[in-house]
Amino acid sequence: MSTGLIRPIRPGDIDEVLEMVRELAEYEQAADQLIATPESYQQLFFDANPAVFAIVIEHPGPGHQLAGFAIYFLNFSTWLGQHGIYLEDLYVRAPYRGHGYGKSLLAQLASECLANGYGRLEWWVLDWNEPALGFYRSIGAEPMTDWTVQRITGNDLANLAGYEREQ
Repeated sequence: MSTGLIRPIRPGDIDEVLEMVRELAEYEQAADQLIATPESYQQLFFDANPAVFAIVIEHPGPGHQLAGFAIYFLNFSTWLGQHGIYLEDLYVRAPYRGHGYGKSLLAQLASECLANGYGRLEWWVLDWNEPALGFYRSIGAEPMTDWTVQRITGNDLANLAGYEREQ
């Protein structure tokens, strides 16, 4: 069903991708946490040795319009002894939903996993995001119910980093 063109992000896409990230942050009720800038994205995606990657999907037709993106990086499984892809964010703009663009972006990442011998593709989804949960179930994704996400940020991160120096 998708007729969009999937391609790697280009420097000229940064502002439009960041606009979509703002839309996603607002949807996820986290707009106040968005501090990324065009400069930080430019460096992350186009540094000499990037560790973060993105693909975008262009909606065909007049006028350049990105319909969505997938931002990801490599992770590693000690059990599999292989890399995998961790999908940080998948987003399709509201007017372009229902075209199969989200599935096409995920299929592209799945193909990258297979082509590179990666063992899995994984991501998080908010518990209350029923449309996303339903979509992910429809493509065969399974929740990891035995795992709890842990995170450390801000002062706690700084305190932990200084632990060894205090000993």
